[in-house]
Amino acid sequence: MRIPKERSIFKSRGPIFTSLSAALLALIMLNLIALNNKEKIQAFILPTPFPTRNANSYLLEGQAFFMAGNLQGAIDAYQDALDIDPENVEVLTELARLQVYSSKLLTPQNSHVRLVEAMESIELAASLEPDNSHVQAIRALVYDWNAFDPTINAEQFEEYLADASNAASLAIQLDNQNALAIAFRAEVMADQLRWTQALQQAELAVSLEPNLMDTRRVYAYVLETTGNYSMAIEEYKNAAEIMPNLTFLYISIGQNYRQLRLYDHALEFFDKAATINKNLGIQDPLPYIAIAKTYTRQGQFFAAARNADVALSFDPTNPDIYGQLGYIQFQARNFEGSIPMLE
Repeated sequence: MRIPKERSIFKSRGPIFTSLSAALLALIMLNLIALNNKEKIQAFILPTPFPTRNANSYLLEGQAFFMAGNLQGAIDAYQDALDIDPENVEVLTELARLQVYSSKLLTPQNSHVRLVEAMESIELAASLEPDNSHVQAIRALVYDWNAFDPTINAEQFEEYLADASNAASLAIQLDNQNALAIAFRAEVMADQLRWTQALQQAELAVSLEPNLMDTRRVYAYVLETTGNYSMAIEEYKNAAEIMPNLTFLYISIGQNYRQLRLYDHALEFFDKAATINKNLGIQDPLPYIAIAKTYTRQGQFFAAARNADVALSFDPTNPDIYGQLGYIQFQARNFEGSIPMLE
């Protein structure tokens, strides 16, 4: 009997078996590679993360918006910064300053809200760094402007002015070269009818920081409160040269020209404020109200009404604009048209 040959275990079993073996081996190797390089593979597949913005980047963005004249954009940027770092004293202080200045561009009701927000911002900053001269200087500004909020009573008026004066004095005590503190003390003194001292302090602030918008603005304000409208105009213009996109400066220039009955000059600067807003995409009724009031003084009621209508289209719920439009129509002897506006 023939005994069959022993089959070698190394002998090929055909092309199909070879292919399956190779595929199985490749799969095993891929699994091993995947296990050893799991983190690398995941990192390759996942999207590249973008760097997270910090509070300082929003602070710089806010400053850029402020320079451009977009106060609301600046406020939004500062609030974004505070979402990241809610106790950032520099941001809180700058936010309070802009909340004060932006209140000048709002309706009385919204202005009140904005001024209260400014107090909240600066009080938080002061609680964190009570011996910060800059914080106390801005605190003086905040309380001085809050004193003229039409919603407060006489007692609060005196209290806020006293708080503003104390804050300015503390700021100067902490840093006697702080031009902002000296300027805001001058503003408080002017509001306290201490005009001689106010003028001295305003001049000192400008001598220390002649290229600071705030010192020029305050000097102009002090001159304006003393009835020196021509010099006030020049100082407001100096402030506007430093910060050429702040519309409230042009409004102030126009108002001083109007006091001098130089209506064409007044209209020129009111129109400049309106143009800046238009370029920024800001629908601010204030320049158009100022234009309407100026035309009314000139007896040009049709032109006045057209500008009041534009203001109303920007803020259709503002009772002050309705009142202004009603007054214009009344002056134009349009008694029937004025009644609905004044109701």
